[in-house]
Amino acid sequence: MNKQPKLMDVSWISDVFSSNFLQVYKNLFFSKELAMLHGSHAVFQLFMQQQPPPFVINDRRMGIILRGEGYVNWNLVDCHLTPGTLVYLGPGTIINPIRLSDDLELMGIGLFDDFPMPFPEDQIPSAFNGQVRDFQLTVSEEDQHIARQILETLWTLVHQPNYHRPTVSALVASLMQHYDHLFNQQSDHLTATRSREQTIFDRFIQLVNKHSREQHQIAYYAERMCLTERYLGTVIHQTSGNTAKDWIDRALITQAKVMLRHSDKSVVQISEELHFPNPSFFSKYFKRLTNMTPREYQQMK
Repeated sequence: MNKQPKLMDVSWISDVFSSNFLQVYKNLFFSKELAMLHGSHAVFQLFMQQQPPPFVINDRRMGIILRGEGYVNWNLVDCHLTPGTLVYLGPGTIINPIRLSDDLELMGIGLFDDFPMPFPEDQIPSAFNGQVRDFQLTVSEEDQHIARQILETLWTLVHQPNYHRPTVSALVASLMQHYDHLFNQQSDHLTATRSREQTIFDRFIQLVNKHSREQHQIAYYAERMCLTERYLGTVIHQTSGNTAKDWIDRALITQAKVMLRHSDKSVVQISEELHFPNPSFFSKYFKRLTNMTPREYQQMK
């Protein structure tokens, strides 16, 4: 069975939506700019039937859990989603559902490349500017209500014939600002209450998710975190049960697999983009961790 990440982009969603329209039209809105999910997670189950997880996304997605619960792994970390949880997934996120309850309901929006972002590049709220690839927020009922009302209004609006794009963009801006405010509020609280070891591990994973394509050595991450390599390695192993190098390798191999399977780039190009010294070194590294060469993986059906 193929267990490699499938790129869940606008083209693939369009194909699934078009060929299963009667099953999903009540719960899924789709255009070249955005998609919205409202209600049962049956839509996501349909996607999983088309292609087994994990998936990778190249866009921004925000939502809220309405009912039920889900256990998922994204960007190397296991997460438990419960009613009222606000979720953000950014470009490059690897999604692997572990278990979804039968009564799980959610509501969310995905913004594709053609969506006119409501902020200039240098004014994107900090939670969405690339400092983190994903986050989950447990918030008050009032803050849940605000998020849900914005999403409900968007759901109503996009179903209007020739919906007004500036209004949609303004509502998306409001949703992003709301999430950003709650993200920064919770980040300040977590910094004050989490153990030092857990904070170090979380920061390390954030950096690995962001920089593993260019930085393969623990020395880089230790320097960024103002720690010695030995201390960082000890904390990561004690906190997670895996070495820091294991986490870097896991993220790097995932990036390599996605590029090999879901792009037209050659092994040489991928080796260069992942900052390996040469294609031969990349091939040996990839085979050591996967038991096949990059070319064999690329050609595998």
